[in-house]
Amino acid sequence: MKHHDAYMRTTLTLEDDVAEQLAQLAKKTEQPFKVVVNETLRRGLAGLVPAMTPFDYQPHAGSLLPGIDDRRLNELAWQADEERHKR
Repeated sequence: MKHHDAYMRTTLTLEDDVAEQLAQLAKKTEQPFKVVVNETLRRGLAGLVPAMTPFDYQPHAGSLLPGIDDRRLNELAWQADEERHKR
C-alpha cells in the first residue's frame, strides 16, 4: 500500500500454522514471503466486498401541468427559491 509515495511498513503477528503455510507457499511459488502474504490477503479480502444488487426501476410516463415547460424547470426552482427568501 502506498502512502505519500512510500510503502507502509507494519508489524504483523501470525499464528504459527498460518506462518508455516505462507512460508511453504512462498517456497513452492519461489516468491518472497511478503509477496505471498500480500497476495493471500488480497484474495481473502476480495471475497469480503459486498455484492451490489442491481438498481432496478420502473419508468412511468410523466405529465406536467399545462404551461410548464420541462426545459425550464430550473427557472421554476429559482423562482420558488426567490419567493421563499422574500418572506
